[in-house]
Amino acid sequence: MAYVKPHAGLWALGFFFLLITMGTSLLFPKLLGGLMSSSADNLRNNMLQMMGLLAVQGVAGFFRVVLFVMVTERALAAIRSDLYTHLLHLPMSFFTSKRVGELNSRVASDTAQIGETLTTTLAEFLRGLSMVIGGIAILAFTSIKLTLFIVGVIPPLIIVTFIFGRFIRKYAKKVQDEIAESNTIVEETFAGIQTVKAFANEAWERSRYRERIQKVVGLAITGGYYRGAFSSFITFGLFGAIALVIWFGAGMVHEGELAADKLNEFILYALFIGGSIGGLASVYAQLQKAVGATETIFSLMDEQPELVHAEDIEAAQVEGISFKEVKFSYPSRPDVPVIQGLSFDLPKGQTLALVGKSGSGKSTVASLLMRFYQGQAGQISSGVREVESFDLQAWRKSLALVPQDVLLFGGNIRENITYGKTLATEDEIIQAAKEANAWEFIEGFPEGLDTKVGDRGVQLSGGQRQRIAIARALLKDPQLLILDEATSALDSESERLVQEALDRLMEGRTSVVIAHRLSTIRKAHQILVMEQGQGIERGTHDELMKHNGAYAELIRLQDVLGSDKSLVENID
Repeated sequence: MAYVKPHAGLWALGFFFLLITMGTSLLFPKLLGGLMSSSADNLRNNMLQMMGLLAVQGVAGFFRVVLFVMVTERALAAIRSDLYTHLLHLPMSFFTSKRVGELNSRVASDTAQIGETLTTTLAEFLRGLSMVIGGIAILAFTSIKLTLFIVGVIPPLIIVTFIFGRFIRKYAKKVQDEIAESNTIVEETFAGIQTVKAFANEAWERSRYRERIQKVVGLAITGGYYRGAFSSFITFGLFGAIALVIWFGAGMVHEGELAADKLNEFILYALFIGGSIGGLASVYAQLQKAVGATETIFSLMDEQPELVHAEDIEAAQVEGISFKEVKFSYPSRPDVPVIQGLSFDLPKGQTLALVGKSGSGKSTVASLLMRFYQGQAGQISSGVREVESFDLQAWRKSLALVPQDVLLFGGNIRENITYGKTLATEDEIIQAAKEANAWEFIEGFPEGLDTKVGDRGVQLSGGQRQRIAIARALLKDPQLLILDEATSALDSESERLVQEALDRLMEGRTSVVIAHRLSTIRKAHQILVMEQGQGIERGTHDELMKHNGAYAELIRLQDVLGSDKSLVENID
């Protein structure tokens, strides 16, 4: 309702028309009763009144629906926008514990559930409730004795409604959760469709999705049992009471306590009230489903975001990097230390290469530099300031990351390059593409920079995607460059072109390079060999080769001895 508040004027107008439909609905049984008992002379007038009432109700109903839809769609747009914005600003630890398909489902289907409630369900609930209250009030003026028969049914109905409502809400939330899980399977399957087809696992994916859908069906059917039992109870209780009312009222007519036309009117109101309460059963169940969806959405909104400021904030000044006794464990595995007392100094304008076996903590260092996570102990600083003292956006604006697995967005090449500088000129884009050794293949496409890259860049080769990522980083002109195995898994020609572009990108720039292909980091000012989250060796390539320790052993393991003599000229 907080999102409805900005549109309170339209909502109030819609509610006004809702009140009109409520009033006309309450008048309808009275006019219908009068029509049934009217004389031939008054029949025409009563019929005209009835048609006029229906016309007013139709017009009011039209405007009520239109106004509620306008308010709902605007409120939903605000909810979706706020939810999406909030999710964007959540830390990486949140995204490592969630799956993309689940979040998509929350943004789409859960908000749609709320929209349906605000558009129709809530209005129907209020309308039905007014029919019950107003109808009982009118009945009380007709016969207090008969009214007590119906009023006596209401308290147990309310109690049963709340009991069933709790079960319905619980199962509705479970259904939404299972739908989110099934959407996750669809998302992952289509994102990895090449792998699915390569392993001929379509049948396995079908069975996985079918199994999840069956869970949705099972939960929905169980919830349906509760809803069905609820409706049956309401129907039996209400119409049983109405039958008793007719029986008792007929006795009152025979004894002269009640006029026959009043009994007809009373029965019509009783039927309308019964129908309204019967309708409230399904409407209330729908409201409970919406409450469940709302709780899920706002539980996401309650997640603690990263500290972010304005979009146009100036970049921070990076004066080298220093790690001092840094310790870190991932939030999902707090008992497993990943970085253990790591220390190093990287002066401004120099290159530090991180090498080591898989799982030694190299990529975690990159994540800590990007401030995707925060170290639990020790200090990471730039110049005289701790990195955490910089505004988060200002810090990240000073950095650029070129990962091993480059993600390109599904637009064109121009949009992907300018992701590093959204207001770049055409000349700046072309210059960055040339320096990244990407302009030659871009120019070869009929549509040039406007060439569509496909989902995740699937229409480009690995080397082409890598060079687009380098052009993106060049355009950003970062003060600190982080390369996470940027030449891994490329063929020799692509690696040569990418390495040339990287050399231009790193020139005079503070850089941290993570590499498995050790031939690419010979020129680094420092090489830090990592093992189990610790730095066990540090020095230049020549110094480490003379030391003949872990670094030299890594060189041997890669069988570089026979392919590049310059690497081993200092080995005994």
